[in-house]
Amino acid sequence: MLLAMDVGNTNTKIGVFDGARLVFSWRLTTRREQTADEYWLILETLLRTHGVEPRQISGVAISNTVPPVQQTFERMCEKYFGLYPFTVEPGVNTLMPLAVDNPREVGPDRIVNAVAAEASYGAPVIVVDCGTATTFNCVNSRREFIGGAIAPGLLIAAEALMSRAARLFRVELVRPKEAIGRNTVTNIQSGIVYGYAGLVDGLVERMRAELDGDPPVIATGGLAGLIHEVARSIQRVNPELTLQGIRIVYERAHASRA
Repeated sequence: MLLAMDVGNTNTKIGVFDGARLVFSWRLTTRREQTADEYWLILETLLRTHGVEPRQISGVAISNTVPPVQQTFERMCEKYFGLYPFTVEPGVNTLMPLAVDNPREVGPDRIVNAVAAEASYGAPVIVVDCGTATTFNCVNSRREFIGGAIAPGLLIAAEALMSRAARLFRVELVRPKEAIGRNTVTNIQSGIVYGYAGLVDGLVERMRAELDGDPPVIATGGLAGLIHEVARSIQRVNPELTLQGIRIVYERAHASRA
C-alpha cells in the first residue's frame, strides 16, 4: 500500500492507496511545531482504526508546500515505517514538461494537480485548487504545464477584510440567496462568495481563450464545493485530485527508474 501525503499551509491531506484505488483519506491540521512522534501517534491511530497495519505500507510519497516540516515527516517515515519517503520535486522527478520560466519555483501541489487532471480528463485542462491560496493550473494540448495564476484564498481574503475593517465582523461563509445583501451579514457573504466566483470565472475565461481546444475546468481543494456552487466555469469537482496526482507521480518515477 502507498501512503500519500499532501502537506499544505493549513491542512495536511493523507490517503492510503491499494494500487490505483484510494482506500481511505483524512485531513489534519498542519502544525509546524508538531514532532515526528506526535504525527506518528495520530497517523497510527487513523491507520489502525481503518484496519491498516503500518507494516502494510510499502511506500510513502509526499507533496509538501511547507518546507519547515519536511524533515519532521522524513523522520517519522524512517523511524516508524522504515522507509525514506519519495518527495515530489517539480522539474526534477514529476516527468510532466514544465513550460515556465523557473520550473523549480512551481509548487509541488500545482504539478500533482496538473498531472492527475491530465491523466483523468486529457489535455488541455485547467485545475482550480481552492485552498489557502486559490491556484489556477493550466496544461496545454501538448501535455505541458504552462503556468496559471495564484490568488489569495477565500478564507484569507475574508480574514483580511475582518481584521482591517473595524465595523465588520466574522460571518459564516455560505452562499447567500441573493447577490444584493440586505444586511451586513449577507453583504459580506455576497462580496466574498459571489466575488470569488467572479474572480474564478473571469480568470478561467481568459485562460481558456489562451489555450488550444476546449479545456475542461476541474476544481479541487477544501473550498471547491462552495466555489462550485457559484462559479459557472467549473465543470467538475474532484476532491481527491491532489492525492491521485501524488500517486501517479510516484508510480511514474519508480517505473522510469526501473
